[in-house]
Formats: sequence, structure tokens, C-alpha cells
Amino acid sequence: MPVQIPYRRQLDFTYGASEVVAPGVRRVIAENPSPFTLYGTGTYILGTGKVAVIDPGPADPVHINAVLAAVDGEEISHILVTHTHMDHSPGCAILQQHCSAPTYAYGPHGAGKLEQGVSVEEGGDMEFQPDERVADGDILEADDWSVECVYTPGHTSNHMCFALRESKLLFTGDHVMGWSTSIISPPDGDMAAYMNSLNLLLERDDEAYWPTHGPVINDPKTHVKAFIAHRREREEQILNCIDQEVYNILDMVPMMYADTPEFMYPAAARSVLAAIEYLVARGEVVSQGELNLDGQFTRP
Repeated sequence: MPVQIPYRRQLDFTYGASEVVAPGVRRVIAENPSPFTLYGTGTYILGTGKVAVIDPGPADPVHINAVLAAVDGEEISHILVTHTHMDHSPGCAILQQHCSAPTYAYGPHGAGKLEQGVSVEEGGDMEFQPDERVADGDILEADDWSVECVYTPGHTSNHMCFALRESKLLFTGDHVMGWSTSIISPPDGDMAAYMNSLNLLLERDDEAYWPTHGPVINDPKTHVKAFIAHRREREEQILNCIDQEVYNILDMVPMMYADTPEFMYPAAARSVLAAIEYLVARGEVVSQGELNLDGQFTRP
């Protein structure tokens, strides 16, 4: 029986409105809905007085003005960025035209891979450079809030979650979402790192997850365990395809994603490639030639 992920997609909201979603937490949702963002980017505001803004979102002046209106009379002291996809970090530049707050992130796009000598050239906000680079375990704080940085590479190599310590809430960016699994797209996306980051969350005691897209996840460990099981299931599907003499990714995708619209197949193919890279690294699959979307893959 296929893994059942407890998806959560229902969300009542108004674009541009500031809503209190948890004690000390407000959210403003940008009007950038898509198959990859659900209803749009949720920008979170932490605290009162001196506040932190998480993921200002796309380069959309209308959305940034809505965020500024939500904190009218307050000071933005920190701008936190989970990662550098175009629906998360480009809004920082516009926001900083109206405040003096520095940006905090693991690093620029591809930072986690660049450290390994891997070049990342696509799919991200190449203009973003954090004012302050943060690492796993770092603490950021102001008058009535404190945040722990939780490094969770996988979806991107610079992905960082932020834990609000006062209420054990984890802002998960795109690492764990309630409405969908994350796309893992090499070379910046890395399935081994993603799985390790999921297992890391199982060791924590967060009470709820607030992703950048979609509703809250109130039973986080159940959700994470389902995600891990789902990725293992995808690996089994790949091995089954090979056993049926289907050796390339573009032929695997329609078999593995029969219930997925065809316009999503290119993104699905990237995730299959990431899974195959992980299987190759573990010695369960062999690449006949280049390890890429056009490669041929067999059992050892």
C-alpha cells in the first residue's frame, strides 16, 4: 500500500493581510500562487516592538508594503532567510530600502555546495548575499523572542530552519511543508543531505511547524516520518523500474508519477535524479556513463 502522507492544504486567508497565527507570530501571504508555492509565500513576523521577518518573499513591492504596514510603529531588527529560491529571498532588497535590519542566512545561493567544490548555476537568487552568515545552533534574539538556527540542507544546500524557542515552533521554509513534498533538484538539491535533515528533525521536540507555503503542521513527527517513508518508497519504485528494464529517468517518471500532471514531470525528473544519486552513492544502483537526466541506470 502506498505511503499515506497526512497532507494539509486548506487555508483561510486574505492576500496582504497580517494575521496572528500563533502567540508572538504574524503572517502576511504574498500573491504569488503556483504549483510550487501553493497559495503563495508566507512571510512571518516574530515578536513585537523589535521584530524579525522571515522570508520576505519575491521581489514584489505590493507584498513588501503589506509587511511594512503590518509592523507600522515597530522596528524590524532582523531579516531571516530560509533559502535563496526566487519566492523567498529577493524581497530582502526591497525591504532593506525601508529599514536598517541586516539579513541572516546560511550563505548565498549554493553556499553548502560551493564549500564542497560543486558549482551551482541555476534556480536561485544569485544576487542575494547575507549581511550575516549563521550556522547550525546559532541564537538570534531581541526583546521578546529568540530563535535557534537549524541547518537543514537538502532542498537547497543553504537551507536553514528557524526555531522560536519561546513556543517550540519551527519555521521550516521548504524543508517540510504540509501541502506537498519538496523538490530535490541536483546539483544544489541533495537527497542524502535532505534525508539526514529529516532525521535531524525527529531528534528535536518542536511542537509545530510553520512552512513558508501552506498551513501549520501540528503533528510534526508523524509528518516527517511519512516523508521519510515516501522517499524510501520512491527508491523502491526506481529499483522496480530497473527490474522491468526501464533504465532511464525520463521513462521512469510516467510510471512513478502516474497521478501527477505532465507539466510537473520535469520537476519530478529532477527529484528522481536526486534519488538515483543517493542510490548510486549507497551502491544500490550503477550509472552507465554520466550521472544525469540522460543517463542509463542498472543494478550492480
